[in-house]
Amino acid sequence: MNAVHDTMARQGLVRPRDGRMLGGVCAGLGRRFGLDPWIARLLFVLILFIIPGSQILIYPVLWVLMPSEATDYSPHTPPTTW
Repeated sequence: MNAVHDTMARQGLVRPRDGRMLGGVCAGLGRRFGLDPWIARLLFVLILFIIPGSQILIYPVLWVLMPSEATDYSPHTPPTTW
């Protein structure tokens, strides 16, 4: 599974930390292809009307396969508290 995550991350297919609605799949696809997340979501819904049911299968698969965007802190240093 790590190989799939690495491949998708190299191609720019990651679920962003910000701008998520559900899992961040449409926001990640929009970012990858240079679209606003709302346009990607709208296209997703429009394709649902053209090919009913396909997105119900595709979205969860992409949710699992697309890695989440990396965090900004190192796992070896504890986060600071204020």
